[in-house]
Amino acid sequence: MIHLAKRMNRLGTETAFEVLAKARALEAKGKNIIHLEIGEPDFDTPSNIKNAAKKALDDGFTHYGPAAGLPSLRETIAKHVADTRKIGVGPQHVVVTPGGKPIMFFLILACIDEGDEVIYPNPGFPIYESVIEFVGGTAVPLQLKEEHQFRFAIDDLKRLITKKTRLLILNSPQNPTGGILTEEDLRAIAQLAKEHDFLVLSDEIYSETIYDGHRHFSISTVPGMLERTVILDGFSKTFAMTGWRLGYGVMPEELAKLVTKLQINATSCTASFSQIAGIEAISGPQDEVAKMVKEFQRRRDVIVDGLNSIPGIRCQKPAGAFYVFPNITGTGRDARELADYLLNEAGVACLSGTAFGKFGEGYLRFSYANSVSNIETALGRIAKALKK
Repeated sequence: MIHLAKRMNRLGTETAFEVLAKARALEAKGKNIIHLEIGEPDFDTPSNIKNAAKKALDDGFTHYGPAAGLPSLRETIAKHVADTRKIGVGPQHVVVTPGGKPIMFFLILACIDEGDEVIYPNPGFPIYESVIEFVGGTAVPLQLKEEHQFRFAIDDLKRLITKKTRLLILNSPQNPTGGILTEEDLRAIAQLAKEHDFLVLSDEIYSETIYDGHRHFSISTVPGMLERTVILDGFSKTFAMTGWRLGYGVMPEELAKLVTKLQINATSCTASFSQIAGIEAISGPQDEVAKMVKEFQRRRDVIVDGLNSIPGIRCQKPAGAFYVFPNITGTGRDARELADYLLNEAGVACLSGTAFGKFGEGYLRFSYANSVSNIETALGRIAKALKK
């Protein structure tokens, strides 16, 4: 019998992939499923990016590269982040990783000892809590509230801060709710970070997917925060490059050296041809990105209006990302039960709010990274199933 380390009992998962597997199994049996569960743009990667990767393969970018990333991509990222966040960073602050998850994993491994406390948004991306607990830290949930447009109250954050607080995780725009933190929120948070001397992991992976005239504001912009902030960003969501596995972190130089060391131990480096494609993604034409965001906004309006027309459901209009997080308490069902029912009865795959933490009870998450036609069909199926 294989002996497993106790820490494996503390490792969580990402339910979206589990529900996707269940949905695929039903499809294999002939059931038609509309996929609103997976957080993946349904658009193809723009052709200029694919062409850059093809050329990179022909040019020999098929071998190991530097652990922290190709210098040319790190320089491109540093300039992009400096320009968009108005901060002074260079390539020495950038570490390129195979996807965005390694940044959160490596940072928590590097900075959190057993018993250290990490405050994280809940409902929130489930890997935050998973990694905190895996390394032996104490995961401290910070509730995002519907009545605050799925932001958190600053007073709630204050009450959670202790002498053991080492890290605060922020995600704006946010998965699963689509909520965004305001500049006022972030300035108040920054004051607390400086006052209590903790780091901030700012997950900005959806920073380009914002609607209705809102603008992205990074906490790293606030004076005194650059030296205590790690920005997590990447290419998956903005450029429809989920399968390319290309993300990055921007952080203080001494921390970048440690994260690079962890990368050497874990993955060696990120695929070189993907990195060349990343240079084209950032520096090339942005027309396709703008089109994607415009289409996401159209889909958002369709799904929000449709959900609000169904008895027992109410749904706020998210300001960013490509998710809605409707309140389903009026249906009289708990979240997991209803998500399973909609998958099996209606052929609509979605996620229980509890997949994103204990404060997700009473909600479902739908990804509107699907066509308007499919979204409208799904809405009809949901309405019909709830009448039964």
